[in-house]
Amino acid sequence: QAQLVESGGGLVQPGGSLRLSCAASGITFSIYTMGWYRQVPGKQRELVATIASDRVTNYYDSVKGRFTISRDNSKKMVYLQMSSLKTEDTAVYYCNARRSSLTVWGQGTQVTVSS
Repeated sequence: QAQLVESGGGLVQPGGSLRLSCAASGITFSIYTMGWYRQVPGKQRELVATIASDRVTNYYDSVKGRFTISRDNSKKMVYLQMSSLKTEDTAVYYCNARRSSLTVWGQGTQVTVSS
């Protein structure tokens, strides 16, 4: 059974850093495009970053230069390094695995940026 489990969320001050991790199981990890999305109450879930099987990356404009997505196929892990965090980055962050019509979501991890 395909499963994604996020970790690493928490409370951080503006300007701080966090690293989110996502552990995958039950999928052929290396062939999936992996991504991070985020959602705040009352708004649609939005793309943060993706990394394809060939490691090509894509970022939402507001996080470019501040966030870095990476993957370790040997460990079936995907990471999101977040720096220079802003209050508007506060959200639940979800890990996603996608290939063709197949999509898997994690349960989400809360990131709160506040002083």
